[in-house]
Amino acid sequence: MTPTVANLLKSPTLMLALGFGSGLVKKGPGTAGSLVGLLVYCAMAQLSPAIYVGLVALGFGGGIWICGRAAAQLQIKDPGCIVWDEIIGMLIACWLVPLEPAWLLLAFGLFRLFDILKPWPISWLDRNLKGGLGIMVDDVAAGLVSCALVHLAMVGTASGPLVLG
Repeated sequence: MTPTVANLLKSPTLMLALGFGSGLVKKGPGTAGSLVGLLVYCAMAQLSPAIYVGLVALGFGGGIWICGRAAAQLQIKDPGCIVWDEIIGMLIACWLVPLEPAWLLLAFGLFRLFDILKPWPISWLDRNLKGGLGIMVDDVAAGLVSCALVHLAMVGTASGPLVLG
């Protein structure tokens, strides 16, 4: 089944999995989904860290089901149009990142780099895990690595080190 806007309107699962339509762009659906994730981060950035982590964990857990079901509906193992994983990956990459263009651009750039190149262990996760978990977990790993690198870059800068609380 080829995903269309009409499919999205009929299926809440596809609406979420395809990033509210961002996964339907012809060139760079993962980048489009990541941009949606960046916009969602901007809306969520002022939440307490605990609530933010809880919502992202819920998005990850639900995403396993959403992505697995959408892939089954589309009858494709890991369709590029499914971008819920990029949205959650970006939310992880941006965790506690200041709402400043330079830091957001760094988080976005690093996430896209790791999502596209898939260095080890991200590549291992991508190859060896299947279904909804397989779709989600490589982007979670890319988000975690990106987040760690952004926070390392923030240490000692005007934005200061990572401090919780």
